[in-house]
Amino acid sequence: MAMASPLAVNGVKLATASLAYVDTKAANHTKALMAELSRQFYGLRLVSGPAGCISIKVHDHSIPKGQHTVALSHSGVKKERMVAEDTCMLSYGGSILYSPPPKPFSHKLPNCLDGGPLFMKDPFGSIKGMSSKISVKAGAQGLDNENKPLPRCIVLDIEGTTTPISFVTDVLFPYARDNVGKHLILTYETAETQDDIKLLRSQIEEDLKKGVAEAVPIPPDNAGKEEVIAALVANVEAMIKADRKITALKQLQVCKVTYGEQDFAGNELEGIVFDDVPEALERWHALGIKVYIYSSGSRLAQRLIFGKTNYGDLRKYLSGFFDTAVGNKREIRSYVEISESLGVDTPSEILFITDVYQEAVAAKAAGLQVAISIRPGNGPLPDDHGFQTTTTFSDITA
Repeated sequence: MAMASPLAVNGVKLATASLAYVDTKAANHTKALMAELSRQFYGLRLVSGPAGCISIKVHDHSIPKGQHTVALSHSGVKKERMVAEDTCMLSYGGSILYSPPPKPFSHKLPNCLDGGPLFMKDPFGSIKGMSSKISVKAGAQGLDNENKPLPRCIVLDIEGTTTPISFVTDVLFPYARDNVGKHLILTYETAETQDDIKLLRSQIEEDLKKGVAEAVPIPPDNAGKEEVIAALVANVEAMIKADRKITALKQLQVCKVTYGEQDFAGNELEGIVFDDVPEALERWHALGIKVYIYSSGSRLAQRLIFGKTNYGDLRKYLSGFFDTAVGNKREIRSYVEISESLGVDTPSEILFITDVYQEAVAAKAAGLQVAISIRPGNGPLPDDHGFQTTTTFSDITA
């Protein structure tokens, strides 16, 4: 490769860097750092795909002044896959000293000039060696495009947030309704189902006192099995139709009926998530952000639904599950309990994403960051709700 002519920068004439300085220990260290930064910045969505460039001056005191080199991430290489060998090397004046060979797929030469000597215009600052932890949190942008630290944890709702409401209402609820009777008949004598029935009895007695529509009295224990099951089925069907978020229903409906392990293990049921969800979960996981689920469905139900989805098993990206045992999703204390359970320094280190306005209000009152999910089929929000909204997890730049 021909040597470039000397250039002047800020009135100082620069000598042409020797090709011998392209492969020094300091240069190789900088190229490795460049590759890692590119992958980190891609995860933070500060660069995307093959677009976006970073320049870093190689600091090597053994090299004469004016002969320093610059490492540059060029166009044509996906930043999330960049390795040290993909780095361009420029002279301090901006001339190309080394350009990586074209990739086998496109056979196109990389563009090593579109970034320019950016280090001269906007210094990134001092970066310690590769052994130290790189922190770029302060430069990441949140939903409101302001520089804020990344959340340590993200807590996700399911229905209307990760999963279409239609999947719950059109698939899971009908499945539960159609199978609750069969489930009770097959397992009626077991201690587990008897505990479920006891919990349902207590809830139904409370409903009858409050005059809840369609609540049906449950015959006493000495009544026939068929009579008890018929009354239970009538109540459960009414609860499902009303989409009631109560523990008695969720313990039976979601754990045992709707989300039976055998149904997910076979081909009867498969969880559905929006197309943007798997990529976001993978990105957050790579950044070290812990992701949790908080749903009115049981923890077992949550594990099952994310264990077999239209995108495969997503549980590897999830750090834990919360259900109504932690509290009602519309109550402030539930989010206080979650914050204390996650061990964050302040609740604001948690981002909660939900489609339900009342849940957003409760989470905000507890000090969490909140975003409301806008998905097809979700209910309307008050005009003056005051929350950040997101139509896709790609909007979440964490």
